[in-house]
Amino acid sequence: MDMEKRLYEASVKGDVRVLQELLEQDSLILDRLTLTCFNETPLHIAALCGHIEFVRLILARNPQLASELDSRKSSALHVASAKGHLHIVKMLLLVNAELCLARDCDGGNPLHLAAIKGRVEVVKELIHVRPRAALGTMINGENVLHLCVKHNQLEVLKVLMEIGWDHVFLNAKDGDGHNILHLAVADKQIETTKYLLKTHHIDVNAMDANGNTALDILAQSRRGVNDLSIGECLREAGGLREKDIQNCTKISNGSAGNNNSEVSTPPV
Repeated sequence: MDMEKRLYEASVKGDVRVLQELLEQDSLILDRLTLTCFNETPLHIAALCGHIEFVRLILARNPQLASELDSRKSSALHVASAKGHLHIVKMLLLVNAELCLARDCDGGNPLHLAAIKGRVEVVKELIHVRPRAALGTMINGENVLHLCVKHNQLEVLKVLMEIGWDHVFLNAKDGDGHNILHLAVADKQIETTKYLLKTHHIDVNAMDANGNTALDILAQSRRGVNDLSIGECLREAGGLREKDIQNCTKISNGSAGNNNSEVSTPPV
């Protein structure tokens, strides 16, 4: 069996003894990996499997491997973050914290992947080291808040909300014109909807790309057991249907027109 095959098998098993033997036989075996086209490095594999000591030894001998990407442009930090391997995430961040900002082929950084999978502790660590990672967006325009709601990760959403977003980021829309409230209502996530309306400054009457408010989205969706509660929450927060907003606008414009007419007409 050739050495590279043994190295990859050892990375799957987390066999530190074999790795040490291979390094004794060829001290440059890890360095040569950066010159060879592999879909993933032994560091990717060990990070995926959660082999802490194996990762530690690789990084001690060749920290440059932390920056290597697989065929999907994912680093080992992407992999460890998605799997929730906190200790490995911390080790990789010590080597290169800028990897927090690296994007895979879908535009996702390690924080995005951790949020999607609900890895709360990893999310906290990534935010602590590089808060800017939360500002990145996926190819389809989804930010990390969209991803939390889309994948029903309320606990991660709560952690991220503690950052204190400005109004623009909080109400940002994805490629379909949906903000996080639209997504929560469409998926009938009652607890997330309540949390967003109660805790934060969400634009309850923002319209999506089709001109629908959150209340419109609820009315047009399949019937569900949470519909009544969600509808009550939206209305209590000032939620309206698009047609009601238009009617209010017409009434308001009509009143303004009448007032202007009275002011501009000279007395007889």
